[in-house]
Amino acid sequence: MPNISNRALHMPASPVRKLVPFALQAKQKGIKVYHLNIGQPDIETPETALDALKNIDLKVLEYALSEGNIEYRKALTEYYHSLGFSDLTPDNFIVTNGGSEALNFAISTLCDEGDEVIIPEPYYANYNGFTSTFDVNVVAVPSTIDTGFALPPVEEFEKKITDKTRAIIICNPGNPTGYLYTREELKKLAEIALKYDIVIISDEVYREYVYDGKQQISMLDFPELSENCIIIDSESKRYSMCGVRIGCMVTRSQKIRNAAMLFAQARLSPVLLGQIAATAAHQNDGAYIRAVREEYTHRRNILVDLLNAIPGVICPKPRGAFYCVAELPVDDTEKFAQWLLEKYSYKNETIMVAPAGGFYSNPELGKKQVRIAYVLKEEDLKKSAEILKEALKKYREEFSL
Repeated sequence: MPNISNRALHMPASPVRKLVPFALQAKQKGIKVYHLNIGQPDIETPETALDALKNIDLKVLEYALSEGNIEYRKALTEYYHSLGFSDLTPDNFIVTNGGSEALNFAISTLCDEGDEVIIPEPYYANYNGFTSTFDVNVVAVPSTIDTGFALPPVEEFEKKITDKTRAIIICNPGNPTGYLYTREELKKLAEIALKYDIVIISDEVYREYVYDGKQQISMLDFPELSENCIIIDSESKRYSMCGVRIGCMVTRSQKIRNAAMLFAQARLSPVLLGQIAATAAHQNDGAYIRAVREEYTHRRNILVDLLNAIPGVICPKPRGAFYCVAELPVDDTEKFAQWLLEKYSYKNETIMVAPAGGFYSNPELGKKQVRIAYVLKEEDLKKSAEILKEALKKYREEFSL
């Protein structure tokens, strides 16, 4: 048998997807499973994007440019101009196969083996996978549920900086918590980045979905970071287009952009058909996004209120994205999530949640927490909350909690 690399052996499993086999088994038994575990919206993709794919008039599906085709990068430029960043040009963008590849480009451009990135936790679980791929170490700064997962004091970040620190990674608004950073918090991070000459990698893929009259503040709002900032963006959640695998890396730094282009050329090109769909989606983004934001606000309010009405459940109300982290009155949410799929159903239905341990560098910190995505319609969210309420009663009885 061939040897498997240490890199593969140490690659962390996805907390969002590793319970899929148990969900499939439940479905084979005829049980309906409500998927609260993954950020796959049920919102329809814009018609302009679907029509663009249906009406493609090409004789050859050729390679796209390594940096992304100019038509799409122009669409991105116009979009960012609408956000107030009028200095950006198509040359500031490298189109990627999803936001995931943009993160891979950013990390591989900035970090060597053994280098470190600082991330406030809980954080998007795949940051562990991306850093592990390049043998880069995550240095976590914990936030807590009792503060609604607010950014820890900046002094805590400064304590973690060493001569191996290359970047601070944030997600704004956050996955998994839905936390929305304030301008004051971002300004403090910017000051640290400049003081120690490190880079802020700001994952802003949920930019549009911010609630309660708030507004997302981009790290691009700090022009002093022109050489110390990378933005990660994606069309997946903005336009409910997860399957087109189109995202981008945005930077004002020519040095960083030139280095990242070497990785872009090595992977040849981003998806041609995805760029065609994404370019078309940007034609009607205003009305579409307003309607989707209103729907997510409604879903958030319903779900979070229902969760907090369940005895023993604690769930801060998120200000952005479409996730929340809830603390449950159980001994171990990994065990509970598997039990829900293997051994429990209510009226022949059950739910699938993402145990939050996988969103922490130390899984013990998330042992009693789950991430829930409110990407289902109102009726399904109400049923899911009812199932969770009844399941918690049964689980606590069964395990004498």
